[in-house]
Amino acid sequence: MRGLKKKRRIQVIVVAAVALTLSTALIGYAMRDGINFFRSPAQIFAEPPLPSEVFRIGGLVAEGTLVRGQGETITFSVTDGAAIVPVSYTGVLPDLFGEGEGMVGTGRYVDGVFQAHEILARHDETYMPKEVIDALKEQGVYVEPTG
Repeated sequence: MRGLKKKRRIQVIVVAAVALTLSTALIGYAMRDGINFFRSPAQIFAEPPLPSEVFRIGGLVAEGTLVRGQGETITFSVTDGAAIVPVSYTGVLPDLFGEGEGMVGTGRYVDGVFQAHEILARHDETYMPKEVIDALKEQGVYVEPTG
């Protein structure tokens, strides 16, 4: 009788371990495309990511770099004060997107150009994403808004 209890306890522990491992693997598989790491232009310049890696970039749209091309293709550069990364985007930009404004883009860094498939801009005159503020503060170029 005592051996049967011990055997049953071991079976329960093994089944629980297998279930935990399987659930962790399924969660990781489901989230593989949903996890995008944030990088500032200085981090991209220092350690360029692989072309297959999807990540977010944030900073200020560099003055004088916004060029609307043929069709819906737009090119511009994003900076954090320490480095500048060229960006290419095909699509419609948010209304508040402009030079000198904060932005966050999601995409890939291919051949020295960040190819964005999503661009987010601030949603009012005072908002800027926390990641962008942190990156700008790190480079010493962030100015607190007044008012």
